[in-house]
Amino acid sequence: TAFINTAQKSVDMAIYQLDLPNVTQALLDAKKRGATVRVVTDIDTYQDPKENPSFKQLEKAGIKVVGGNPNAIMHDKFVVVDSAAVWMGSWNFTTNDAYRYNNNGIAIQSPELARNYTVTFEKMFKDGLFGPKRKAGGTTPRLTIGGVAVENYFAPEDQAAGKIVARLSKASKTIDFMAFSFTDDGIGKVVMDRAQAGVKVRGVFETTGSETQYSEYGNMQKAKLDVWQDGNPYLMHHKVFIIDGQTVVFGSFNFSQNAETENDENLIIVDDAGLAQAFTAEFGRVYEQAKNPPKK
Repeated sequence: TAFINTAQKSVDMAIYQLDLPNVTQALLDAKKRGATVRVVTDIDTYQDPKENPSFKQLEKAGIKVVGGNPNAIMHDKFVVVDSAAVWMGSWNFTTNDAYRYNNNGIAIQSPELARNYTVTFEKMFKDGLFGPKRKAGGTTPRLTIGGVAVENYFAPEDQAAGKIVARLSKASKTIDFMAFSFTDDGIGKVVMDRAQAGVKVRGVFETTGSETQYSEYGNMQKAKLDVWQDGNPYLMHHKVFIIDGQTVVFGSFNFSQNAETENDENLIIVDDAGLAQAFTAEFGRVYEQAKNPPKK
């Protein structure tokens, strides 16, 4: 809400789910201040009467909402303000995501990063291109923001899974991860390979889905890796890798084939020890809760 309240000229939001009244109000207030407000969401969310009241409220006030990706999901959760700053992460703007699920979000001041997100937003909002229909182009994947190296990718057009594999394959000491959905065999394999090479791996899987044949959880358990099912009675919604205590991979991108080839997703890879430390602290909390789950 505070982030949107800084907007003077424009707010672009791509969000899978929205039901927080204060965030909805912040968009309405931005429009009243004269800012251009544009919204993209998932077509199923947009058409579901249980999910769409906030979007309908925005439309009543003259804010255009575009729903897309009928064959998969428009899974992004990002906001661009004044072409100057980006909010992104794993966090849908809902009561559940804000107060019950484990999530992450970050605000980054960077016109260059904002340009990447705006270009991708406009492919959806203006051109109606979602999922595999959207082509790469117009973005700058490698950026330096405040002296920090950042990589920024969008799925499916940027083959994001390969970028994650490339970074994980360089891990020399530690890999910590939190995964809502982790079914991608390529990413799973590189984590197992690094563990066999002596890298210390710790991981927490969201319990839902982790016992299916598709999850990497079973393979990693068999390999005696230090992996756990989460202890949150609701959902552990992070999609995060922390590599060597220096690099963080995060965004809306679940470690799955759907994220790689069908959904609309975004991801950043940040080489910054301070940010890695913040994520490691959150990992520590989630890891301890997984080992000692509260009584339901």
